[in-house]
Amino acid sequence: MTNINITVLGAGMVGSAIAFDLAKNHRVTLGDINREALNLVKTKSSKINIAELDVTDKGRLKEFIRDAGLVISAVPGNLGFETLHTIIGEGINVVDISFTPENPLDLHDLAIEKGVTAIIDCGVAPGMDNILLGYHNERMNVSDFVCLVGGLPKVRKWPFAYKAPFSPADVIEEYTRPARYVENGNLVIREPLTDTELIEFDRAGTLEAFNTDGLRTLIQTMPHIPNMKEKTLRYPGHAEYIRVLKASGFFSKSKIRTGRDTWVIPLEVTSRILFDEWKLRETEEEVTVMRVLIKGTDEQNDPFTITYDLYDEYCKVTNISSMARTTGYTATAAANLLISGLFIEKGVIPPELLGKNQQCFDFLMNYQKERGVEYRKRVEYC
Repeated sequence: MTNINITVLGAGMVGSAIAFDLAKNHRVTLGDINREALNLVKTKSSKINIAELDVTDKGRLKEFIRDAGLVISAVPGNLGFETLHTIIGEGINVVDISFTPENPLDLHDLAIEKGVTAIIDCGVAPGMDNILLGYHNERMNVSDFVCLVGGLPKVRKWPFAYKAPFSPADVIEEYTRPARYVENGNLVIREPLTDTELIEFDRAGTLEAFNTDGLRTLIQTMPHIPNMKEKTLRYPGHAEYIRVLKASGFFSKSKIRTGRDTWVIPLEVTSRILFDEWKLRETEEEVTVMRVLIKGTDEQNDPFTITYDLYDEYCKVTNISSMARTTGYTATAAANLLISGLFIEKGVIPPELLGKNQQCFDFLMNYQKERGVEYRKRVEYC
């Protein structure tokens, strides 16, 4: 495989895992505004070049990525869209995992104009669930798609029993953005954290699932599928505590007075508090649980269900979190797919379009399996 210059934006847990994986075969430069995070990466790998970077400084960003053959964007969601816009505008191929609140498909025409391949939402979910659906959508008549997914600490700590390997602000955004799903061919918009249900999983036990806005591009790219839903998984009780915070105004973006000349934004204060509460420590063990169900009929019109189950743990050998592995290795698999020339389509490419091709699908699945991330599949006919 060709050895190229790859620039990774974001040195958090996921971004650093991406850099470590790509540095095995490529020249990697890692940029982040956090010097401490960069120095930590450097202590673990002398092969990765590091540099301080504020991606909101567009001039500096353009200079930073100028010599890259490929960019991986792992910046916080609120910075993702403009960062992606800049990368595409510079005519550089990109794999993005930033989960922007904006619709990245809005940049499709620009990507076509610049001759760029921009693979978006390329993590575990959105990401791998889209890839699985994209693959089977070409080979069966799909009637139902459900994705249940979550990252969980092994040790439950009251009250939230939750840890995040990325920004709490991104998690809060997920908890506050209206949840969209498709039911009987109609788009339904619900409050997030609703329709809570308890579901049993092997090894993980009983978890609660609730509505979040995770379908993303599938609403546009798979309009023929009458039923599609994504739910987030947490330990039982988590959603209720979040709903209390939300109902009490802790996620408000409006300033409130706390003193004669003192004003605060509740969301900023809450994010700061939850950053310490939810911060996943470097060697803290956690797991990723995901279940994807795809229902439909085969060529003989016989109904059946395909289920994929993922249970992945923190790796004690590499000290890489499970969420960083499952998210990051999907992105690095897609990056190597581009580098190998197996995928050459231009434009903004959601991951479901990667899964359509048998060769691409096999590459993505095998790449992750080689790194210990394995999706167990079972097929049941009704």
